[in-house]
Order: sequence, then structure tokens, then C-alpha cells
Amino acid sequence: MLPPGDEKRPSEPSFAARRFLGRNPQPRLFGVEFAVALTIGSVSLFADSVDFLEDALVNILILIALGWTAKNRARVGMALAAILLIPGLATLWTAWEKFNVPVAPSPFALSTTAIGALAINLFCAFLLAKHRHHSGSLTRAAFLSARNDALANVAMIAAGLVTAFAWCSAWPDLIVGLAIAAINADAAREVWNAARDEHGAAA
Repeated sequence: MLPPGDEKRPSEPSFAARRFLGRNPQPRLFGVEFAVALTIGSVSLFADSVDFLEDALVNILILIALGWTAKNRARVGMALAAILLIPGLATLWTAWEKFNVPVAPSPFALSTTAIGALAINLFCAFLLAKHRHHSGSLTRAAFLSARNDALANVAMIAAGLVTAFAWCSAWPDLIVGLAIAAINADAAREVWNAARDEHGAAA
């Protein structure tokens, strides 16, 4: 039983997650990836860059809501589930444009940019892993976002290698870009379910 006035005090894991989110380097990479994606015409890199921008919004909302009550955190979690769909929708639009102009992106630029992003995302996912079950859907959304980014980066590196050495086509990049959209959609489903359960438990 908490002393009076302490009912809304965030747990120690929430403070740890707050410190991490405040230093999260992911949003800073948006400009780099976005510029490279436009330069080489990569669908997967564009999708990942939009995902970094989405991460910035997710992290801001999480920072604001970590100290709130469980019911209010659940409501924010439901909003985050919708936000997680934004990169997928942007990817589908970019993929449609790529279908009309199926030019393969530069495999070297694609792979090297993805390697740098992978190092950052693995670091973020590692730090968030031990906090993903705290604060319900909020820190879970942050963990899933970092984990999905890391998986996407591995696939992007593979797409670059395939394009360079096996299949010089726009299709490897397109396939990975659409896979990123599918991964984000699944993450949105997980966060929505976690937020719904959290809201039901707090009711």
C-alpha cells in the first residue's frame, strides 16, 4: 500500500525507461536515412526513415504518459497502436510509386546505411528489453518499435547483398519494404491488445 499521494508515482523501471527514452538516438537518424533513401530510390530505406520519425513521436508520448494512471496509459497505448501503422502506410505509397519505376537502388549505400542503423537499434532494443513488461503498453510499444527496426535493418542489409551479387533488381528492396510494413502492422496489433487488456484491468 503506497502512502497517500503516492498512488501515481512511477515505478523505478519507469524512471529507467524515461532516462533511456530521453537519450534515444533513433530520431536523429531520420534525416540521414531519409536523405539516402531519396538519393538512391530505396523503398525499404524510406520506410525505415519514416519509422525513425514515428519513433520520435512514440517516445515523446511515452515520456509524457509514464507517470500517469494505468487507465490513462492504456488510452495512450491505443493511440500509439495507430501511430505504429503510419510507416506501413507510407511504405505502401512509396512501393506503389516504385512499381511504376522499378529501378534497383544502390546496394552499397543501402547496406552501409542499414548497418549503421542496425547498431543503434540493437543498442536501443537491448536497453529496453528488461523494461518491456513495465508500464504496460507504453514501454512495450517502445521495445517493439526498436526490435522491429533492428529486424528491418537486417533484412535491408540482405536486400543490398542480394541486389549486388545475385539479383540486380528493384524487387529485393521492394519485398523488404513491404515486409517492414507488415512487421509494423503486427506491432500495432500487439500494442493495441496490451493497451486493451491494461484498460480492462484498470476499469
